[in-house]
Order: sequence, then structure tokens, then C-alpha cells
Amino acid sequence: MKSCVSNRIFRARPVAFFAVAFAFCTALTVIGRKTSAQQQGESRPRTASQTASPTQQPAQQPTPAQAGPGSKIAPQLGTPPPVPRLRPKPTPTPDPAGAEIGENERILINTELVTLHVRVIDRNNRPIANIPKDEFKVYEDGVLQPIFSFTQEEVPVTYGLAVDTSGSLRSQLTQVIDAAKTIVNSNKRGDETFLERFISSDKIETVQDFTANKDQLMDGLDQLYVEGGQTAVIDGVYLASEHIGEYRKNDNDDRRRRALIVITDGEDRNSYYTEAQLFQRLREEDVQIYVIGFVNELDAEKGFIRKSPKDKAVNLINRLASETGGHAFFPQSLSELPEIANSIVRDMRTQYVVSYDPTNKAHDGSTRAIKVSVADAGREKRIALTRTARTALREGATVNPVRTPVKPGNANTGRQPVTNGTRKPPQ
Repeated sequence: MKSCVSNRIFRARPVAFFAVAFAFCTALTVIGRKTSAQQQGESRPRTASQTASPTQQPAQQPTPAQAGPGSKIAPQLGTPPPVPRLRPKPTPTPDPAGAEIGENERILINTELVTLHVRVIDRNNRPIANIPKDEFKVYEDGVLQPIFSFTQEEVPVTYGLAVDTSGSLRSQLTQVIDAAKTIVNSNKRGDETFLERFISSDKIETVQDFTANKDQLMDGLDQLYVEGGQTAVIDGVYLASEHIGEYRKNDNDDRRRRALIVITDGEDRNSYYTEAQLFQRLREEDVQIYVIGFVNELDAEKGFIRKSPKDKAVNLINRLASETGGHAFFPQSLSELPEIANSIVRDMRTQYVVSYDPTNKAHDGSTRAIKVSVADAGREKRIALTRTARTALREGATVNPVRTPVKPGNANTGRQPVTNGTRKPPQ
């Protein structure tokens, strides 16, 4: 009996084995078909009625401006070429917030002071030095402002050299480079300079980024060359002033003067930014602009209601200088360039730094007109030149506060001011 049962079990095992194998293969086939169908469904394009769930939607990326008739792409300041540099060990800056406060000292915190760099000249455009504080008056929107601090001490200068290397300056380039070298050679300890060349809107390059090394700046000037293109003066000034304004922006060194020296014929042919956008940016950046304008070879013929190219260039150059407290030069011959270079150097050095606490505390982002006047000395006419406006802080905007110990009785001399203003992209 046992033998018979064993034989039946033995004969049943192959049948069970094949049944299990058949079921396993069938399951694999079904799973494979479902997976294939699912992959095909995912590969099919999504119809209008099929929408992804909010958690599955990818983050939208900004799309570049579409190329086509009439379209423009915002210019970018080209990155500087890689230059090997031996960087000195940085000197640690004392943190006023971490300084110990003496028993008889108090803390003053102010984040809204407006700093002005003021040049004072006579009728012959000669700088006037040694004017006392009480002979200065500052007005904002016509309202007299309290002057918080005042100094004439010489401070480091951060400035840019923006050189028009389009075909229109081909014949003057050698002398332009020599004049630029004169300016660079006048740099003093602590001064920092960057060099930009601009042609058309898509050819604005950093030849040498900010450095105190004169040899690197001279090498950069020697590398300048003329290139064809539709001159974009406004774009070149816009990006250069933006770069100067951003440099050392967060180090609270507001006594450092910022300037831009532009060498061009002033004829703007195809800029991305408008004049309105440029001057809005300049009101936000405390950068004085000096322009050497070679306008003599521009067409002076004007239409019935149209200004000539020369008139347009002269107007732009004068406005760049006047609205930023700088100076415009129009050389009649190349022999004037050395003296012009020396005059720019004198102007950048002979200045007054005046800070005031604005009486209008509204944070509305509005434009505030600025005027500085200086009392005449007898028959000597004194003319104060500085930026003509500023942009007020917007509600919610923040700036780095200054926390400095001030001894009682010294409230007007003991702290570093913070310039006012916030930056925003052009509309």
C-alpha cells in the first residue's frame, strides 16, 4: 500500500512543477505587457485635457529674448580675462558691532544718511579748497537739510575707464590710450581701477577688473583695439556705472569716492537701454562721470525738427556730467589730452564729502532733487557740483546699519554714514 501511494506522489510532482512554471511565465508576460503599455502611454504627447498635478509641475525657467525682427537682448558686461594675481593677505576689518562700548559712550544707529561728493569751482572751472562747513547748504526738493558730517580729507578713489573702441575713434586711439595711462599713473595708494571697452550692445567687455596694480592696467590699455559695430554709448555707461556701484557695496566704506571716466564720440546708434533708464540707474548709483568727447568729426547738419548727430552727442555728454557732478571735456585737438587727464585727476582729488539726514522720511521710492550751494567769497563766485537727485528707499527695503560708539558731545563726527538708495532693474 505504501509503495502504491509513493508512486502516485512521484508521478504527480512533474505535473505540479510544470503547472507552477506555466503560471509564473504567464504572470511575467502580463506584467511585461502592462509595463510596455504604460511606457508607451507616457511617451505619447500630452493632450490639452491632460494637466500635471501642482506637485508634478516643473519650475518655470526664464526664457531668453526671442530673436527676430525688432527684438533686442539685454547687454552683459563681459567677464575679465583670467589674469594670474598674487593676492595680498586681507587685513581684517574691525567689526563695530562687536566692539566693546565704554562706560561713557552711547550708540547711534542711522541707516538713512545721504552722502554727497561735492566739487567746488570758480568761474574759470578751477577747484576751490579749504571752504568751511558753515558755508555749505544742502537742499532736498527745495527744503534745507541738516548737515550731519563734513570733510575734505583725501580718500581712496574707485573708478572705471570706459573706452569707446568702435571705428569712429580709430584715428584717436593711440592718443586716447596715452591719456588713459596718464590718469592711471596718478593712482595713489588705495585707489582701484577697472577697464572696459565698448563697441556695440553685444560687445561690452571687461579688459581688466578692479585692481590697484598699475602694470595690469597698463597691459590692459595696450590691448585695446578698434572694432566695427553700432556704437552703444548708453549701454557702455550703464553697465560700467552698475559695476562700479556694486563693487565694495557691502563694506560700509561710503567715504570711498566712485567715478567713471568715459572716452567716446558720444554718438549712440543702437543701445538696448534708453536714456531714461540710464539716468534712473545713475540716480541710484553715486558715481561721478567724466567724459572726454571727440565730437568734431560728427555730422553737424540738422533737419527742420531733428537735431544733428553732433548736437545729440553733445547733449548726452553734457547731461552725463552735469547730473552726476562730473565734468565734460570737448578737446579741439589731441594735444589737449594730457592737460584734460590732469584736470580729471585734480577734480577727483579736490572734493568735499557732505552727509545729511533727510527730513523727508517717506519710503516711497520717489526721486528727490538735490542742490548744494556755497557762499561766495567777496567777488569770487563759487559753484558747487554734485549729483542732482537720488532715489528714496522703498518700503521694506533694507540697508546695512552702522553701529559705532560715539562719545557724548561728538555726535557729528564719530560715525561712518551709510548712503541711501536701493537698486532695481529698469522697467
